[in-house]
Amino acid sequence: MFDIRARAAMIATVCRELHVATLDLFGSATTEEFRDDSDLDFLVEFEPGHSDLLGRFLGLKERLQAILARKVDLVSRKGIRNPYFLEGIEKTRVNVFPSQA
Repeated sequence: MFDIRARAAMIATVCRELHVATLDLFGSATTEEFRDDSDLDFLVEFEPGHSDLLGRFLGLKERLQAILARKVDLVSRKGIRNPYFLEGIEKTRVNVFPSQA
C-alpha cells in the first residue's frame, strides 16, 4: 500500500491551484498488491466554471508525477462510461483531496 500522507499538503496546494473538486487514489496503490514498480491511479473531478480543462488535467498529471516521483494515471470521473470499471474503482478508492480526515 502506498502512503500518500507525507505529500498531502503539496498535493492539496496543486489541487487548489488547478481547481480540483475531488481527487481519489485507487487501484493497487490502496491494496497489498502495490509494488515498487507500480504506478499510481487517480480519479479526478474538476470544479465547474473554469476554463482550460485539458491544460488543468495534463498539468495535474505532470505535477503529481513530480511530487510523487512515480508514473501517474489520471482518470476523469466524467470520462468513465464503463460501469464495471467504475465499480472496480469504487472498491479501492481512497480520498486524497479534499481530505475527509
